Amino acid sequence: MKILRHLLVVFLAVFAGATIAPSARAQVTTCSGRFVNPITDVCWSCLFPLSIGGLSIWPSTRPDTSNPALPICACGSPVPRIGIAAGFWEPVRLADVSTKPWCFVSLGGAKIAPNFNIGNGYVQGPSQIGGKSQSTSKWHVHWYIYPLLYWMEILTDFICFEQTSFDIAYITEIDPLWQDDSLTTILNPEAVLFSNPIAQAACAADCIAGTVGLPLDPLFWCAGCQGPMYPVNGNVPAHVDHVQASRLALTRFAFKLHREGLAWGTMGSAGLCNKYLMPVLRKQQYRVQMTNPIPTVFGPGSCGPLGGSTLLPTTGRAFPVIGEDMGYLVWRKRNCCVL
Repeated sequence: MKILRHLLVVFLAVFAGATIAPSARAQVTTCSGRFVNPITDVCWSCLFPLSIGGLSIWPSTRPDTSNPALPICACGSPVPRIGIAAGFWEPVRLADVSTKPWCFVSLGGAKIAPNFNIGNGYVQGPSQIGGKSQSTSKWHVHWYIYPLLYWMEILTDFICFEQTSFDIAYITEIDPLWQDDSLTTILNPEAVLFSNPIAQAACAADCIAGTVGLPLDPLFWCAGCQGPMYPVNGNVPAHVDHVQASRLALTRFAFKLHREGLAWGTMGSAGLCNKYLMPVLRKQQYRVQMTNPIPTVFGPGSCGPLGGSTLLPTTGRAFPVIGEDMGYLVWRKRNCCVL
């Protein structure tokens, strides 16, 4: 009888695990998110400063990139057309950053998954490695085309705005170069040159610069306070918190797009007439604003540069269960010759 009772207990335990575990897994992988409200969820002061040539006609306390010194520009051939050199910040992309595969945060938290297991993410740790306790994580990014100023017709027929429609441009779950550190080196073989303590120590300067002003573009192997730029994928070996790790994954993804020729340069004199190739990301070209789980719409840290500290501006903006899937609005500096 004791043996039968023991077998009955084991059977019930296995049956309970088989019935409870799937629901528990479903709860863990629940995708949360929200559609971005262009009125209440966007930091509209992040548009500024607005400049004409080297003169700031609508100033801002936020740091700005260098603008062409002359207010007059010329584009076109064989007969150039004279225009005005304008500089502004434009919201052009949305990004989902989540450890949960196929979690579309900016589509209201919809989980649109195929019927096969691919692209699993995680947050692991802490674990003891080399006598030190550290956490690791793996993130996925969904990249949306989101030309907000063009849609809202803030300036009708303004040629400098990106004139296109909403679209899902990239998902990393199906990209093998995003999954594996070894395959990632196909795009960035120079990573081996910066895998040393001296190169990584220099990233402290990038962290400080990105926090008080603009990041240091010459230190392209650094993602500022978030960590190293390499490997250019979503594998984060030192996970501090969800905001830091997701910002690092987003910064690496922007680097990846530029290296693949899918994102181009728009800042400076070279961008007045056309976009130009930028295979090495210039971090100063972008600002990032959180839209999920809690939008950052006020204050100096509401749309910080790539690599800037996330200690104060985003404190308390990630929380368990429904606050672990991150959404960001990406602002891009645009210098344009208004003809």
